[in-house]
Amino acid sequence: MTEFTSAVIAVVRSIPTGTVLSYGDVAAEAGKPGAARAVGAILRSTPDDDIPWWRVVNAAGRITSPSPNRQTQLLESEGWTIDPHTFRLMS
Repeated sequence: MTEFTSAVIAVVRSIPTGTVLSYGDVAAEAGKPGAARAVGAILRSTPDDDIPWWRVVNAAGRITSPSPNRQTQLLESEGWTIDPHTFRLMS
């Protein structure tokens, strides 16, 4: 595991319940601003639900994961409202 991968996982694990960060925010906090796509790749390749991957959305507040319905369920369980047509966070 690379240092950046470890840093991304640490940042994502630190996102509090009911809070989201963008892929770009995670990349910046992990020490590589501009590496949002790399964050997405890391989260896609890390199937561990102990890492709250569902708390990471795109910069527009939309769900772009390969599992949008699962991510929607998990975010809704934390109090978020998601538009079912656009997968955009409403609250």
